[in-house]
Amino acid sequence: MTERPEKRPRTGARPGPGPGPATVRRRRLRGLATVALFILPALVLYGLLVLAPIAIAAYTSMFRWNGLGGWPEDFVGLDNFTRLFDSDVFHGDLRNGLIIIVLSLLVQLPFALGLALLLNRRMRGRAVYRLLFFAPYVLSEVITGVLFSLILSPESGLANQLLRAVGLEELERAWLADPSTVLPALFAVMTWKYFGFYMILFLAGRQGIPAELGEAAAIDGATAWEQFRHVTLPLLGPTIRIAAFLSIIGTVQLFDLVWVLTGGGPDHASETLAVTMFQFGFKRTQVGYASAISVVMFLLSMIFALAYLRFVMRRDTQGAVTTMGDHR
Repeated sequence: MTERPEKRPRTGARPGPGPGPATVRRRRLRGLATVALFILPALVLYGLLVLAPIAIAAYTSMFRWNGLGGWPEDFVGLDNFTRLFDSDVFHGDLRNGLIIIVLSLLVQLPFALGLALLLNRRMRGRAVYRLLFFAPYVLSEVITGVLFSLILSPESGLANQLLRAVGLEELERAWLADPSTVLPALFAVMTWKYFGFYMILFLAGRQGIPAELGEAAAIDGATAWEQFRHVTLPLLGPTIRIAAFLSIIGTVQLFDLVWVLTGGGPDHASETLAVTMFQFGFKRTQVGYASAISVVMFLLSMIFALAYLRFVMRRDTQGAVTTMGDHR
């Protein structure tokens, strides 16, 4: 009995017919259904926790309503917004927010950047210093507010006691009760609370810059300042812009620290939009007017965020993609 030779597959054999259009369509629908199933819970939560409150605030801002007794019925149209834009308190809130933003961009962020560059150098105890400087950010705003309300107390506060101890009694102030000092004192507390966060942000950005760039600049004869100005600072640009974005958005929404420290006083000298909204919404039960304030806060934040996305983030993203593509 002779054995049959094994059949070897022909190398030039044509592949079998692929799946038909109906099969491809079913697979595509199955993939879309899987994606929708995973996205649906997030969309539901986003709608309930973000879109629905925005819609409710925009709706109630058109009514004179105290927040009780069911849905509002006293429709006033845009009267709440007209009243808001004519209010001196609202103008003061915008002015206070603008002052804090300018001080943050000119004082708080440069201070955090300088500290980050210092702690990026090799030095003994560097990790301990980083931990100590970041620790205030971990504290809650309420704890920070209570702590500094004791430190800045007019009589027994630590700040005035230190001034008396060094013979500077003439500099003693009622820091949180004087309209001329309450905003600088508030900004000092904010700087103490938040500079550690920006320091870590800048430190992470600085460590992402290759050391070879600085070494090459030093070989070319660049001084330390020239290396910072022409190498480090441009490469830290996206990080600096993100920090500025977070600082501005945080100032628009600033509430808890101000409320615990000053309650917006004295005489609205430290009041912000969020504090005014809380005052009218929960203290005076003018929920419709408070909703108008919240709508203005939302529009300010959204306009700035869209402008940042359009003119800043897109450019940074395109630059990053171009840089990665050039190294391929």
